[in-house]
Amino acid sequence: MLFDKKGSILCWVSLLFFGQEIISMEHRHFIIHKPYGYLCQFVCELKSKKLLGEFYDFPAGTMSIGRLDEDSEGLLLLTTDGKMSELVRSKKVEKEYYAQVDGLITDEAIARLQQGVEIVHRSESYQTLPCKAFRVESVPDFPQRRRKIRDDRHGPTSWVSITVCEGKFRQVRKMTATVGFPTLRLVRVRIGDMHLGNLDAGEVREVESFMVEPETVLL
Repeated sequence: MLFDKKGSILCWVSLLFFGQEIISMEHRHFIIHKPYGYLCQFVCELKSKKLLGEFYDFPAGTMSIGRLDEDSEGLLLLTTDGKMSELVRSKKVEKEYYAQVDGLITDEAIARLQQGVEIVHRSESYQTLPCKAFRVESVPDFPQRRRKIRDDRHGPTSWVSITVCEGKFRQVRKMTATVGFPTLRLVRVRIGDMHLGNLDAGEVREVESFMVEPETVLL
């Protein structure tokens, strides 16, 4: 057994098995509430950018699973296991977002989101898959964002839950804009059965595994 400085197991080593050395790694997994204004990476050529390494001493080989753009917040999974990363990023696992949109979103707009809408992806037209969407009646109790959304004098806002099984670049933002309600704030609240819960912005927790079984799919 090999350990890191904190006493966590890094790997198990079996020296002989029919004359061959076998090493099986004990992977590590983390969840983080990514705050607004941070990139989902550990290195960047632009020194002005804020990176995930500011929050925790992650082990070598840690990667973020999927991405939240710099302006988005919420649940992010990190792992040293490439196979786990592939599973979570697959279309078999739901990703739920809460979007604060400009205006009071209508039933018609929500119905269009549920059916799938046409957006632009990589300069080409793309039809999003059917998804789950509903109006969030109570304002979510998220930590206050470092940068204020806007003043109430500019008009009302509302919240909508959107659950997708795909992840095109800025997809949810493009979807709400297409139905006439641009996104002002976007927070990912769930991946599979992993929930953001009461995790504070910037808080990191190490977990034994991710509850993202392949059967957690959109029907």
